[in-house]
Amino acid sequence: MNSLISPDNTWMLLSIMLIAVAVSVYLEQKYVWASKLSGAIIALLFALVLVNTNVIPSHAPVFDDIIWGYAVPIAIPLLLLQANMSKIWRETGRLLFIFLIGAAGTVCGAVAGTLLLGGYVEGLPKIAAMMTGSYIGGGVNFTALADAFKPSGSLVSAATVADNLNMAIYFLALLGIAGNAFFRRIYTHPHIDDVEKNGISDEGKTLAAAYWGRKNISLKDIAMNMMYAVVVVTVSKLIGDALTAVIPLDNGFLKMCNTFFGSQYVWITLISMVFATYFDKQAAAMNGAQEIGTFFIYMFFFVIGVPASIMSIIMNAPLLFVFCLFMVIVNMLFCLIGGKLFHFDLEDIIIASNANIGGPTTAAGMAISQGWTKLVGPAMLVGTFGYVIGTYLGIIVGSLLGA
Repeated sequence: MNSLISPDNTWMLLSIMLIAVAVSVYLEQKYVWASKLSGAIIALLFALVLVNTNVIPSHAPVFDDIIWGYAVPIAIPLLLLQANMSKIWRETGRLLFIFLIGAAGTVCGAVAGTLLLGGYVEGLPKIAAMMTGSYIGGGVNFTALADAFKPSGSLVSAATVADNLNMAIYFLALLGIAGNAFFRRIYTHPHIDDVEKNGISDEGKTLAAAYWGRKNISLKDIAMNMMYAVVVVTVSKLIGDALTAVIPLDNGFLKMCNTFFGSQYVWITLISMVFATYFDKQAAAMNGAQEIGTFFIYMFFFVIGVPASIMSIIMNAPLLFVFCLFMVIVNMLFCLIGGKLFHFDLEDIIIASNANIGGPTTAAGMAISQGWTKLVGPAMLVGTFGYVIGTYLGIIVGSLLGA
């Protein structure tokens, strides 16, 4: 059936997409319910409604070529400008250690979950790779791995819907653990004790509005950000294409190496990490990079909702929800058991697991909402470190599982 707006009407489709993104950002920063849902998911839901009511087409050059081909790769180096490895190592201390334990749990959960459910969901190894990156890093890694392994659009959308239902339950579970007397008896909890003794302030803002406060940005900042991102992507593509051409495909190991080293996102991540670490002053001076990168990622979430059939999501999402839930449970078990063995505070365990599953923004947001102010910075840093390693581990898991 033909859509109301044709695939070739690029300006109209671009207008609709950017209106949806702008409304999503507004709602996220205005209302608590939207902040909890996240603007990215609201943008995806806009696309789901528009495509299933036949207003916009399921495929169009503006979605397939411009967003996937240009906006997404440019977003990643901008979002990784905070990935200063020396700072992450120096300031996170014990939290980084428990974060890595949780990352190991994510990998184990992805592999075990695929072995259990792979026969029931076609393309699950691709989703396992994407969720490994997402549940160690975040949406940046999900995006990169979706482009690397190229699962069907409907499967990606179904996985995203399943993941976000799972995330809502997961965040409630973490808050429940923080307030549970059983866990408080087992673990030390100095930050919770301090909050209960001194109280916390509440300015009435949503987490999104507080996090994305107004910042100074100049024309030079925009020019430097875009120049940097495009050059990083260009160099990464050249390196990836060259290695794809020279690494043979004679056996499984070489195929995995070809996939790993031939991915532009591996080199985008590496180059961005090196720049953020060794040119940290220049990276810190590039105001607006996170905002521009996140805006592009919101457009990506709209686009992954475009090819989604509601019927496909109803058929696929239940098992994908079980798969995502299994990965999260394994991650939490690794964090809780590892935290007990190595004498971590309960707050460290909760924030580290959140930084794994939800990424730096949600981890910092939870620390802010609970009044654990001393953990806000470390939460951002370990979550950002997840951005660095998430794509690598996702590619390794996907390659091992045959994605």
